Amino acid sequence: MHGSEFKESLRMALTAVTAHKLRSALTLVGVIIGVFSIIVVMTAMRVLQANIEQELSELGTSTFQIQKWPGAYFGGPEGFEKFWRRPNITMAQGLKIQEKATLARSVGLEENFWAGEAVSRHASSPPGVRLMGVTPGVFPARNWIIADGRAINQSDIDSSRDVCVLADGLSRTLFPFGSPLGERVKLGGINYTVVGLLEARGQSMGGNQDNFAIVPMSVGLNRFGKFRRSLSVLVQAWNTASFDDTMEQVRGILRAARKVAPGAEDDFEIFSNDSLISQFRSFTVTVRFGMAVVSSIALLAAGIGIMNIMLISVTERTREIGVRRAVGAKRRNILWQFILEAVVLCELGGAVGIVLGILAGNAVAVALKVPPAVPMDWIIIGLAICSAVGVAFGTYPAYKAAHLDPIDSLRYE
Repeated sequence: MHGSEFKESLRMALTAVTAHKLRSALTLVGVIIGVFSIIVVMTAMRVLQANIEQELSELGTSTFQIQKWPGAYFGGPEGFEKFWRRPNITMAQGLKIQEKATLARSVGLEENFWAGEAVSRHASSPPGVRLMGVTPGVFPARNWIIADGRAINQSDIDSSRDVCVLADGLSRTLFPFGSPLGERVKLGGINYTVVGLLEARGQSMGGNQDNFAIVPMSVGLNRFGKFRRSLSVLVQAWNTASFDDTMEQVRGILRAARKVAPGAEDDFEIFSNDSLISQFRSFTVTVRFGMAVVSSIALLAAGIGIMNIMLISVTERTREIGVRRAVGAKRRNILWQFILEAVVLCELGGAVGIVLGILAGNAVAVALKVPPAVPMDWIIIGLAICSAVGVAFGTYPAYKAAHLDPIDSLRYE
């Protein structure tokens, strides 16, 4: 088709669509719903994915973590029973890794002991402050940088000192007018002296990554119990080249310490930033595929509706088609006119569905106070699907219109 013929067919298609505004609008509803459902889910998933991946990436470079529990689990409750039956990872096992892991740059132990309200002489925090027990190796593994004061050191562990390091957000809440260093903070009914302050890390998923306090691991175990708790071990390799070797060495040390039989599977989980993000992405792919299938059903129904409307339009415009043929229009001109009309209908509905989907999907970002997202790839896919639906369901009515007999068309009333 020549450019001038295409422009003429497109102009006539737009004229036909605007001539029957109500009918066109009702026809568009199905397309709008189908495209909207795709775009709103993909936008919301993109918003959540960006922020969850940011949270999952909190481990430092070349760092992996060992836990009794998986870092991310998307199975059912029956699979989770296996993790319940595993023995806890103890302080002794963590220290064994620290002693024997010659390839590791640092080894740290951590555990979340308590959550609640923190109190200083100036202010109280909302509930939800986490109290974490750590050993010194956790600071490099977690990318925690000391902004003021010092980190938890080995002498704090050995002496079980009542000291703590505050995250930036908690520090600002409890000490809005000055430095927290040397001040006392009450956590879980116990007073701790602040010896350090972490650099800010920011917001995530509507919460605050900077809303926690860190105490020596020995203090946490003494106060909150050491027998029913499974600790997390964080290991940092020297570089990415030695990462796999370090992981295998640590796996061997821990298997020996936990008396895992040769050939038996590990009774602990090892994961890194990349493995967690990979697991999450594989889960989101499944969700996206499911939503794409559901949305495709809506678009299929919309396509059938468009075909029906186009067939009615062909019948109504039989005389117009006869006049066009009589003045020299070829069959291909009629064919393209009606195909373009169907495509224009679908694209208009797709555009409306995309705009509404992006707005609704980013309502999640507003609610969670995270950056919005615009899934450009799915916008392009959505418009391409609309074009495909228009061509697929507009071809038969267009073919029927193009093959009407010109003489009979002119006689049609």
